[in-house]
Amino acid sequence: MSTIDGTRILVTGGAGFIGSHLVDELLRRDPISIVVLDNLATGSRENLADALADPRVRLVEADARETDVLDVLLEEVDVVFHLACLGVRHSLHEPRENHDVNATMTLELLERSRAAGISRFIHVSSSEVYGSAQYAPMDEGHPTFPETVYGGAKLAGEAYARAAFRTHAFPVTVVRPFNAYGPRSHFEGDSGEVLPRTIVRVLGGEPPLVYGDGAQSRDFTHVTDTARGIIALAESDAAIGRTVNIGSGADVTISELARIVLEAAGRTDLEPVHLEQRPGDVRRLLADSTLMSALTGFEPRVSFEDGVAELYRLFRDSAAPAADMLAQVEDRNWIVGSAAHV
Repeated sequence: MSTIDGTRILVTGGAGFIGSHLVDELLRRDPISIVVLDNLATGSRENLADALADPRVRLVEADARETDVLDVLLEEVDVVFHLACLGVRHSLHEPRENHDVNATMTLELLERSRAAGISRFIHVSSSEVYGSAQYAPMDEGHPTFPETVYGGAKLAGEAYARAAFRTHAFPVTVVRPFNAYGPRSHFEGDSGEVLPRTIVRVLGGEPPLVYGDGAQSRDFTHVTDTARGIIALAESDAAIGRTVNIGSGADVTISELARIVLEAAGRTDLEPVHLEQRPGDVRRLLADSTLMSALTGFEPRVSFEDGVAELYRLFRDSAAPAADMLAQVEDRNWIVGSAAHV
């Protein structure tokens, strides 16, 4: 029997990319109820289309900074999965708001969850707290030197979570997912990620964009594996008080990613275009998930090549015209306004 069975769950940011997949995965257990708290700034009802058909799921459209809403919801649940955040590129043009959401809001949620007697708190952080790899693969003891305000704010949120455990024995687990990708990933605006952006460009007949030399690498982990890993940690008593990586254990350079997308699309006639390096761009991320495996027995299931092929088909078969999707891709999505486009 899963320790999620028979529980009442709150998922902040549960209408987002990773959050909605987490909700789907939670429903495969047998929770009493799942409350999704999301202001839909980057998430959407469409991401929860299947989940909301289940009577156990309720969407509360509100900001997690609304403490009056939080206090009511926390009295109704046993377990909190905290995923609500604003992303890396957003932090380059709105650093104070990014910190407010990713750090200050996390502290507020931790304190109110503790006061409400929450039995388990899963704080979903990011591999961006590490900055560029000083050695690889990167275990949880790797130095943390974030490149951006996002990484710094996520690290602050982690520190508050660990302090809640150390000071008050509040049952917290900090999760550091490496680069999740897959269905529902963002291509638009400052939420846009490299893989879906590249797929949308190629579908629109445009070449991939590569920032800098393309030798930057990431540990791409399929979002369904990420969601399963987060739940596995929530079900592990040995993970309480721990900080744990979730990754695939392999890294892919951005140049390799462009090649894999072009091959999946049958567009090897297109040549990537190189632009200037992005500010705050981490050079390498590669997870050591030894601790994750030891605590939970977890292993990823989806290879990067299979995941890319799946995501390409989803975008190709989408009801949205490729030209309409392409119009939402900002080439320099760390800049606000017309300068964001080449």
